[in-house]
Amino acid sequence: MDYNAQLDFAIDRLHQEGRYRTFIDIERKQGQFPHATWRKPDGSEQQITVWCGNDYLGMGQHPVVLAAMHEAIDATGAGSGGTRNISGTTVYHKRLEAELADLHGKEGALVFSSAYIANDATLSTLPKLFPGLIIYSDELNHASMIEGIKRNGGAKRIFRHNDLDHLRALLQADDPKAPKLIAFESVYSMDGDFGPIREICDLADEFNALTYLDEVHAVGMYGPHGGGVSERDGLAHRIDIINGTLGKAFGVFGGYIAASDKMCDAIRSYAPGFIFTTSIPPAVAAGAAASIRHLKTDQALRDKHQEQAKVLKLRLKGLGLPIIDHGSHIVPVVVGDPVHTKMLSDMLLERYGIYVQPINFPTVPRGTERLRFTPSPVHGSDEMNQLVQAMDELWSHCALNRAELAG
Repeated sequence: MDYNAQLDFAIDRLHQEGRYRTFIDIERKQGQFPHATWRKPDGSEQQITVWCGNDYLGMGQHPVVLAAMHEAIDATGAGSGGTRNISGTTVYHKRLEAELADLHGKEGALVFSSAYIANDATLSTLPKLFPGLIIYSDELNHASMIEGIKRNGGAKRIFRHNDLDHLRALLQADDPKAPKLIAFESVYSMDGDFGPIREICDLADEFNALTYLDEVHAVGMYGPHGGGVSERDGLAHRIDIINGTLGKAFGVFGGYIAASDKMCDAIRSYAPGFIFTTSIPPAVAAGAAASIRHLKTDQALRDKHQEQAKVLKLRLKGLGLPIIDHGSHIVPVVVGDPVHTKMLSDMLLERYGIYVQPINFPTVPRGTERLRFTPSPVHGSDEMNQLVQAMDELWSHCALNRAELAG
């Protein structure tokens, strides 16, 4: 085989389909988020506004977080020194896990290097702990959940998105004595819709199934303490395993699960994705713990975030743009074509200094390609006015049919 030719073929196919992704060289400056500097390939620079970051609340530059990280790095140095089992567990990791357990009202928590790894490692390990386990997975679950379920070697059932009747039928069709787990999300990040947590918990009770909830796009932003949608709805106690991230609303890096002490201990002891990887640096753990502590009491910041999302959706709807609105903070504008989506993204950046990456297949189904905006409390009226004006002008310039797409 001509390996280089095969690589060329694979990459060219992405170009032809309009799905080739490029990295944009961006330098964020402390205290200036959502503004940043775009370093262009020709060496020139342009000031831009970031509209697609997952640092939803701007906590990545919050003074409380930065102070905690500086203190920890001055005290301990840069890295953790190894895996948690060998030399990578510090007082900072233990404090962080205590904060996470408290956040979700669980006995314990376990920190991983990312929420992707937390999902993958946990879901691929559970069949080792519960032989014969059947996992029921929402069809729109994140890729990390899908990978973990695929790799575990156990039985799996895929139910149609948020379709409780389909889930019930699948549960009824299997052996009542078989161990079962239902895996789903609280906020699905591409459409911004919510999972029916209460109803799935009711089915889990009826069929004696465990529940696994991904709260990655909800922790810090929903609930009276930022515990996610399950906390907001008073349902966290009914979830057996909660997955979350430290890299979005909490503004730092890493992922975790929160569950019973026994569950965390078993995953810690059996999951290769935990056992054989270096732990997050102490300074990162310190920053994450500080962020969680702060957000447990900063309801005003959560309220401002929701207000900004509502305002942006209302204004884009007023232009007749085809946005998807399920009441969450996610603001997707459906373009429906990968080439047009990339063109809009490029023009927003080059002409207006607005940075939003195109979302294409396989992240979303073909024909639903989109721009996904993530307003934050620090996006002011000037930034929003600029975005709305730019979208109005470019949508007309690109001759996109608003009414047809909206329908």
